Amino acid sequence: MSNTGSCAPPGSENSAQQQPPSLKRSPTINTYDLSADDHHSARGRSTGKGQSGRRIRWAPLNIGLERRLQTLVVLCHTLTIAIFLTIFFFSCAIPLSWPVLIPYLIYISLFSTAATSGSLSGRSNFLRSLRVWKIYASYFPARLHRSEPLPPTRKYIFGYHPHGIISHGAFAAFATEALEFSKLFPGITNTLLTLDSNFRIPFYREYALAMGIASVSRESCENILTKGGTDGEGMSRAITIVIGGARESLDALPHTLRLVLKRRKGFIKLAIRTGADLVPVLAFGENDLYEQIRSENHPIIHKFQMFVKRMMGFTIPLFHARGVFNYDVGLMPYRRPLNIVVGRPIRVTQQKDREKIDDKYIDLLHASYVQELERLWEQWKDFYARDRASEMEIVA
Repeated sequence: MSNTGSCAPPGSENSAQQQPPSLKRSPTINTYDLSADDHHSARGRSTGKGQSGRRIRWAPLNIGLERRLQTLVVLCHTLTIAIFLTIFFFSCAIPLSWPVLIPYLIYISLFSTAATSGSLSGRSNFLRSLRVWKIYASYFPARLHRSEPLPPTRKYIFGYHPHGIISHGAFAAFATEALEFSKLFPGITNTLLTLDSNFRIPFYREYALAMGIASVSRESCENILTKGGTDGEGMSRAITIVIGGARESLDALPHTLRLVLKRRKGFIKLAIRTGADLVPVLAFGENDLYEQIRSENHPIIHKFQMFVKRMMGFTIPLFHARGVFNYDVGLMPYRRPLNIVVGRPIRVTQQKDREKIDDKYIDLLHASYVQELERLWEQWKDFYARDRASEMEIVA
């Protein structure tokens, strides 16, 4: 398949005539290599109909090496924290390592500022560009699209929607070069943000820093967007924030799109303080990767999830998808397409003094941001959300 082809979804015979020519995407990672067993099992689980939704269907033994590699890479990514914690505890069992581990633990717990300093000193473009990430992206497959080029003479805040369960699309598009972000947006250094608590996990923090991931704390965001870059004040830098956060993961139900956004205005204020333009990003398919128990049908479970969120900053969705060797039970995401569409930038006028930021200007930018998200949905829902059960909904 040509890398210069149209952006329409594979399998659409008339897509070249239907889709606007303005949207550009990264070169194709893979065609929709979706096995019949995996696809029908996922749909059966979602609808609760058919025999495939009532019994475990095992994967055949004659699956090709490419698909096995894709599954292995996604499995390792899903278990990344568990893998690094296992290595850490194994190291703790070796007394000879204690003179190194003890100072290391003290340092990352009390003194390290690598995740918030904005220096991005641990970032490794080599690690971000490894071939393994293209294998990861081809599992779904995932693709990155742009509405228009972004000049590297500005700074940007990418708002990623929706959160989903694990935000696989955000990782593929903005923490790696699997979808060739740097070719679609040349000259822009983008940083995916995550919870600050993740940088207190031994060994895992080094991996996250090397992948160019940073803390989502206010200090971190402001440092990235006001230090470094081509002018020493953040020019050509960008950050990606999953706006809906942990609360939105509870609404990550297949074939729906509920965005927790109405009262989320902190990122708007951040944009005004740093002078960063706002760029909405809509990930079609992110919510389709897992099945989840509907918390509104289980009040006790919902209360427990919200309690965990208040206490720990994250929540625990009760989800499942497929397994490594079966298509019905497990924590592996389904092989469903991910199409991550980057919208048009919303120009922001900088106001450094927090006390002088006009609430009306905040509301105006927020409304423009929501309007651009709605435009993306209306323009591409018939291409990338054909199986939707409802329209996009923006909630508090």
